[in-house]
Amino acid sequence: MPQSREAKFSIGDVVRHRLFPFRGVVYDVDPVFNNTEEWWQSIPPDLRPSKDQPFYHLLAENAQTTYVAYVSEQNLLPDAAAGPVNHPDIKKYFAGFSGGHYVWRSSTRM
Repeated sequence: MPQSREAKFSIGDVVRHRLFPFRGVVYDVDPVFNNTEEWWQSIPPDLRPSKDQPFYHLLAENAQTTYVAYVSEQNLLPDAAAGPVNHPDIKKYFAGFSGGHYVWRSSTRM
């Protein structure tokens, strides 16, 4: 099993992908890769991230749509200065947006 390290981003942080044009808010964190081998293999080898780093579940948006994304830490950058994320499920997890960070809804259960 890969060894985990402390995550750079926290639940409620707004981030953007360093290569692709989308951004999102973190709603869960895996200390190391925790998806299917098929998903990992579907990433082109020259872009495939290491499994021994945190991976983030995002409520994501791009210019066309909203969706859920699973992204390695190496591919994320902070993006709080760009303001809130426009995703319909944000209210399920977060109580609001303050100081560039989403505030976790205390009644939410994962």
